[in-house]
Amino acid sequence: MELSRRDAVAALGALGAGTATAGCLQGSPDGDGDDGGEEAAVRETLVAAAEVLYPSAVDGIDEFVGTFLAGRLDDGPHAAGVRDAVDALETRAEAWYDGNVAALSAEDRDSLLRETGAGAADPDPDGTPAERIRYYIVNELLLALYSSPTGGELVGIENPQGHAGGLDSYQRGPTA
Repeated sequence: MELSRRDAVAALGALGAGTATAGCLQGSPDGDGDDGGEEAAVRETLVAAAEVLYPSAVDGIDEFVGTFLAGRLDDGPHAAGVRDAVDALETRAEAWYDGNVAALSAEDRDSLLRETGAGAADPDPDGTPAERIRYYIVNELLLALYSSPTGGELVGIENPQGHAGGLDSYQRGPTA
């Protein structure tokens, strides 16, 4: 299944980020702004994490995550939390694997996420590093995927919340 920028905009719309979606299709998801180096590093880390978190049947992760982040990484407290969680993950990658997250193999990235404790941690934006990594990286990426029409299709949610589907979609049962 191919994720697209349109899927990312739909996911942002489902999250109520309507004002942020306007620039997503026009602007570059590559983080070419004033602090493009920092934004590019955050994007690179989150794309690398998504590559191990998302099912193997999904393609187009780079463009999807980049567009989704363009709508989420404003100057608000959520964006600061994402950046802090990325810093925490990168610090552990350097200390434990002698490299940044994107440079690690998929197997090592998966191990890194598990070893941080993010897989078992309760998501908490103000908690321990593991809880923040779970909240701002793991849950953020999974929320993006499964609130998009293509990602929702993977798990049988053909009409995710916020995505118009018409009366028929509400009158029929789930597909098997």
